[in-house]
Amino acid sequence: MATTADFRNGMCIEYNNGFYMIVEFLHVKPGKGAAFVRTKLRNVQTGRVLENTFNSGVKVNEVRIERRPYQFLYKDDMGYNFMHVETYEQISIPEESISGVAFLKEGDNIEVVVHAETETVLYAELPAHVILEITYTEPGVKGDTATNTLKPATVETGAEVRVPLFINTGEKIKVDTRDGSYVERVR
Repeated sequence: MATTADFRNGMCIEYNNGFYMIVEFLHVKPGKGAAFVRTKLRNVQTGRVLENTFNSGVKVNEVRIERRPYQFLYKDDMGYNFMHVETYEQISIPEESISGVAFLKEGDNIEVVVHAETETVLYAELPAHVILEITYTEPGVKGDTATNTLKPATVETGAEVRVPLFINTGEKIKVDTRDGSYVERVR
């Protein structure tokens, strides 16, 4: 059990029958009335952010979560199969629990967040940026670098990314897995 005095960014608590990560918090002591803590909480499973106010000194259940490194092996009808990098234990994770799944390719390393007491997988996330090869895009024309226009391109995982006009098939690009946007060309 923890109290509001123990709150810190990144702490995971049990609230409203779900697990929430504290994004930010602020202890407020008004001149009149009792002190309270204003928080922004992000649901671990859905990613939804909500604001909540706790009275000062309220007890909450702190949830111990662990981040574990896993490597993507293959996809089948059960979901996406991963292997723990150190113990070689294999697990299957459903598609909706993986953020940025469209940019996942065989052999990629990801972090899986696990509830430590029950060993349940809460979610899995790819690194913020991945390097992927363009498998198809319309050819670029020389001199098309002046404008900030984007064209669709298909990467090796099958996902579609909007890239600048000067990018051609066969080039490698860095993609932001959080929103699927083009970051830069990789040489």
